[in-house]
Amino acid sequence: MIVKWAVEAMPVNVNEIIRKLSPGERKKVADRAVEIAREEMGRRARKLTQARRLVRKHVKRGSSLVDELLSERRDAARKE
Repeated sequence: MIVKWAVEAMPVNVNEIIRKLSPGERKKVADRAVEIAREEMGRRARKLTQARRLVRKHVKRGSSLVDELLSERRDAARKE
């Protein structure tokens, strides 16, 4: 089977593709984009909550990991 490819200029970006869609198709694309963004934000929020729980489990309230790290680095630098 011989396949002949039509030589057409490919759209440069998504906006060019969107312009070629009908209003109904554009709405479907926009609705799906919103749905995907919401799902991603939800996933990120859950991961952030999970990370915070993990930190709380291992780090005392009121302590600063940044301050502890800086202190350790300063001590190591003084010893060199």
